[in-house]
Amino acid sequence: MTATLSEIRTRTLSVPLLRPWGSDVRAVHVIVVDVRDSDGATGHGFAWTPSRGAAAVHAMLDEDIAPFALGMDADPSCWRELWEHVHEAGGGGVTTIALAGVDTALWDLAARRVNAGLPELLGRTHDRQPAYGSGVNLHYSLDDLVAQARRWVDAGFSAVKVKVGRPKLGDDVERIGAVRDAIGDDRKLMVDANQRWELDEATRAVEQLAAFNIEWLEEPLRADDIAGHAELRRRTGVRIALGENVHTWHRFRDALDAQAVDIVQPNVVRVGGITPFLEIAKLARERKVELAPHLLPELSAQIAFALPETTWVEDVEDASFEHLGALVEPSGVVIADGWAGGGPRNGLGLRFKQEAS
Repeated sequence: MTATLSEIRTRTLSVPLLRPWGSDVRAVHVIVVDVRDSDGATGHGFAWTPSRGAAAVHAMLDEDIAPFALGMDADPSCWRELWEHVHEAGGGGVTTIALAGVDTALWDLAARRVNAGLPELLGRTHDRQPAYGSGVNLHYSLDDLVAQARRWVDAGFSAVKVKVGRPKLGDDVERIGAVRDAIGDDRKLMVDANQRWELDEATRAVEQLAAFNIEWLEEPLRADDIAGHAELRRRTGVRIALGENVHTWHRFRDALDAQAVDIVQPNVVRVGGITPFLEIAKLARERKVELAPHLLPELSAQIAFALPETTWVEDVEDASFEHLGALVEPSGVVIADGWAGGGPRNGLGLRFKQEAS
């Protein structure tokens, strides 16, 4: 008989950032989810949000998801039924972020049952995947930005990503030019506008930044504006990366149908967990577009190790859960010399402290 969910416990952990992501983003928030099944086995998962909505996510888990989930099979296959249950509150966003807490805990439980790490449970196909250096650095001075780029070079990254979207386009051009000089011509350079531009602004920016051989332009427009991204891609030929603020398989499909995106970037928590992430990865594979998971390298890398394709792992400087002192012990995922490798001995390997260090 299949074990059923007998207990779901939640708590919110605020984790101070070593390098603030802006004047109003000095911590990220983890909603820790622990589950127990009717056999007494436990699983440990989490939801996550950098700056907004942690209380709403926590409430969604406690008031809507947990009461409904208790008594269901303690298996990730319950995801669809849980999503349909909360869909009235929104197909994605708070609902899917909250669902990720239960989904990741159930995958952890499934791996622990067979005494395996997540990559092995999924079927590991790679010992390592390439990583790129990333930073939330739009507020950095030019000198600080160049110093960060040089640290990425010294760390062995073959690709880096920098924020753009300053009030004056000339500032972006100067900063990207300085980063290109710092990293040289043999490294890939991605730029991320974090939804700051309108279509005509983005068109002008692409024209100015093209001289620096940009690998991809990430979220130039509001993530919801699929038609706008398709038009920007048509106008300029720039490779568009999109997905960190796209929450469902259906919206990824819509973006692909509209020919609005070249690189899909699902965030494993924002899409609802590992279960829907794998479906989005399958969709990208079928459509023959690149996949580059957004953030959370200690989990994203584990999934990437089990994908058939090579895919980038994003490593934001000093922002992993381990660097932030949030974990009881290291996850087992190691990023060094421009590569992500390793993995947990058991489960997801992500056990969070009661309080951040």
